[in-house]
Amino acid sequence: MAKFWYSKRVNFINYGETKMARRPLVMGNWKLNGSKAFTKELIQGLKAELHDVTGCDVAIAPPVMYLGTAEAALSSCGCSCGGKSIIQLGAQNVDINVKGAFTGDISSEMLKDFGAKYIIIGHSERRTYHKESDEFVAKKFGALKEAGLVPVLCIGETEAENEAGKTEEVCARQIDAVINALGVEAFNGAVIAYEPIWAIGTGKSATPAQAQAVHAFIRRHIAAKSQAVADQVIIQYGGSVNDANAAELFTQPDIDGALVGGASLKAPAFAVIVKAAAAAKN
Repeated sequence: MAKFWYSKRVNFINYGETKMARRPLVMGNWKLNGSKAFTKELIQGLKAELHDVTGCDVAIAPPVMYLGTAEAALSSCGCSCGGKSIIQLGAQNVDINVKGAFTGDISSEMLKDFGAKYIIIGHSERRTYHKESDEFVAKKFGALKEAGLVPVLCIGETEAENEAGKTEEVCARQIDAVINALGVEAFNGAVIAYEPIWAIGTGKSATPAQAQAVHAFIRRHIAAKSQAVADQVIIQYGGSVNDANAAELFTQPDIDGALVGGASLKAPAFAVIVKAAAAAKN
């Protein structure tokens, strides 16, 4: 059996003589916020704040209406990166149909056409307000993988489930919906965002130790099917992540970045989070 170890600082996985590291990902979920002018202004601020950052992948998910504006703003960087911004484009949702008579749907190919790479699915707000089941979210996961895009699968428990000691049960169920439909290998190159629902937009946040415990469970759960898949999957933390608490969260070995809500709407605050991830994991 291959030997592996984790560095608390760098998240290294060591297989004999082969060494690899999970590269952190910090992604901003703008939710239902913004305008064309806001999108241009925020991206301009982000480029100024992040142009010299290395060691951390960065993505933003504006509302789908502003993907074109964001794509144009990101393509004209104007700094020393040679016109290629380190900021990747993402989206907040996708539908399972590729084309046809599906009024209002947005396909993976349409998102791809705008240069979107990281696509959020299974967010608690979609599961709650739009009644999206674990099985339906798994279909979205499959549609994104087929299109060559990166699913960012949100999982997490409610406050009642947390208090009832069902955190692991809920997270396992939501992950297993994907594994049962697509196989554990579907998580190769994918992202999981653990977002305890009781911490989203509430100002509450899991302590670093609490978050690490759940992240470690998620990795162990996947490792029961495939250690190799578990070792490479990016597991973000989400839930009131901000510029004040990010650095401490990123000291934990199984927290590979963050899915950021409100703090992603302010360039300086989002930049602090990105730089904290880059510093902690390199």
